[in-house]
Amino acid sequence: MTISNLKDLLLNAFCYEGVRHDISVVHLISKLMNSTSYLWVARHTMLPPVDINAVKDKLSFQWRPWQRSFQFWVRAIDIYTGYKVFQVRVNFVKDARKQEEMWERQHQLAADKIFAMCSDLGGFFLKVAQIVGKPDLAPAAWVKRLVTLCDRAPPTPFDLVKLVLENELGQGIDDVFDKFDAEPLGSASIAQVHRARLKGDTGDVVVKVQHPGIQDLMMTDIHNLQAFALYMQKTDIKFDLYSVTKEMEKQIGYEFDFMREANAMERIRKFLYKNNKKTPVLVPRVIRDMVTRRVIVMEYVDGIPIMNLGDEIAKRGINPHGKVAAAAKQRILQSLTLAYGQMILKSGFFHADPHPGNILICKGSEVALLDYGQVKDLPDQLRLGYANLVLAIANGDPLRAAESYRELGIETLSNCKNEQQELFRLAETMFDTKLPPGVVMLQPFAEESSIKKIAVQSFPEELFSVLRTVHLLRGLSVGLGINYSCAEQWRPFAEEALYQAGRLKGKDVEPRGSKRFSKIFFWRH
Repeated sequence: MTISNLKDLLLNAFCYEGVRHDISVVHLISKLMNSTSYLWVARHTMLPPVDINAVKDKLSFQWRPWQRSFQFWVRAIDIYTGYKVFQVRVNFVKDARKQEEMWERQHQLAADKIFAMCSDLGGFFLKVAQIVGKPDLAPAAWVKRLVTLCDRAPPTPFDLVKLVLENELGQGIDDVFDKFDAEPLGSASIAQVHRARLKGDTGDVVVKVQHPGIQDLMMTDIHNLQAFALYMQKTDIKFDLYSVTKEMEKQIGYEFDFMREANAMERIRKFLYKNNKKTPVLVPRVIRDMVTRRVIVMEYVDGIPIMNLGDEIAKRGINPHGKVAAAAKQRILQSLTLAYGQMILKSGFFHADPHPGNILICKGSEVALLDYGQVKDLPDQLRLGYANLVLAIANGDPLRAAESYRELGIETLSNCKNEQQELFRLAETMFDTKLPPGVVMLQPFAEESSIKKIAVQSFPEELFSVLRTVHLLRGLSVGLGINYSCAEQWRPFAEEALYQAGRLKGKDVEPRGSKRFSKIFFWRH
């Protein structure tokens, strides 16, 4: 290793993306390298051979979190200031049509930047894209760009996957599997999945393998987002975003334990099969003796991603606007709504990540729900408080909604005249899938929205999973072209939960099961 090599290595250690960390450090290193004492030591000391590439890789790995933080803040500030400057500029234009055209161009510009940030950084930002890129919430330009990021994380090379598998299972890959597809079926933020077949079996399995070293990077991303959320809630958004990001940190932390995921999958599978003659959604069966903290093997479920449903309908020559397509979409949404109503309100233990990448459509419009890394176990107090809020929304009862806010621990501050009505509108915005007549996209941060009139000062972290689930269901319903109220559909489960807790009298509740639910399901196109 020459003096010149070492000097370059040390300089590179304090440099990334062509940006020097500290110019004084650079001068110090240069001075040291050129000093007489250093040259004497270097000539008269026998140093062991050093693998320069290995040292470079190690230093690069150690600086990677700082590099990600730098890239996030540069890009986030660019997107944020772009909108703030645009808001000033668009106010000088009086023509409404021109304003709308300007907003579309600005949204497209921002969409490209957000897509580039999430795609380049990957990891946690792929999850951010899933949350933000919903057709009922984000501008159309954002949705069009971000929806393509599902299962788009860079895959781990097969040699590393094989190493993780063999270390976790304690056996060679050829000793366990008759066949193993090197090309993954999909790669997401935390893990990737491969199709395989166990020795002696006739059916295929799916092998989920965690990306090596991803946990530390994702925690860095979350902490950056928490700092950004604190700034946003102080300046632009009157909502307790920080508590939301804290719950995200907790939930994503759980996702790195595949043994916990296997237990959750089995628990939800048993619950849905026990409470229905036919389970509303398919849950893959876990291969129990092939589960470790970083590897999970489960049965293979054949189906198409819900995002590809439109293409599949067109490929089969079915009119996408006809009765057959409409009936299929209704069955799909009905199955998901029934499953989530039972999980959240009857059990309190539910799958908390129903984004499009986790939903497969199988033969006969059956729905399979994948990826149980994010599950939530609601305490009974929150489950019953939410059941009360569901009844308030379903019955159009603002007074009951206000009582539910207090029971759930949602603290608000308002100076508007019709506070109770605005609180009810806010409840509908946060916890129902139904869109107002004529509205195709909610804009919760527009000046006339309830969230601008009522500040949410405190929001229970544990309730975020319910909020996110409802919003993901709303995004699916908008994508399928169906507008409906999940609160109306969940009313039977909410009543049953409150009745069993002694909070509703028997005369106020009629026996309702999945058959009644199916019968009353109401659709608006």
